[in-house]
Amino acid sequence: MAMGFGRKNMEEIKMEEVKVWECSSDSCNCWVRDNFKSSQVPACPICKSEMNESIKELQVVNNNSIYTK
Repeated sequence: MAMGFGRKNMEEIKMEEVKVWECSSDSCNCWVRDNFKSSQVPACPICKSEMNESIKELQVVNNNSIYTK
């Protein structure tokens, strides 16, 4: 009996349009998923600049954190 070591279970990657917040600074390319933001209107966690709402096509990721706003 042969065993399949190193074989990966190839699951379909689910994509969807997701609301995100993007840094407004030209020198920073940080962005945060809306369901992972730390406040109603977040500041950039890297440079502290204002962030703007946007939409990205991203892989589905669930935020199972107890802390939600």
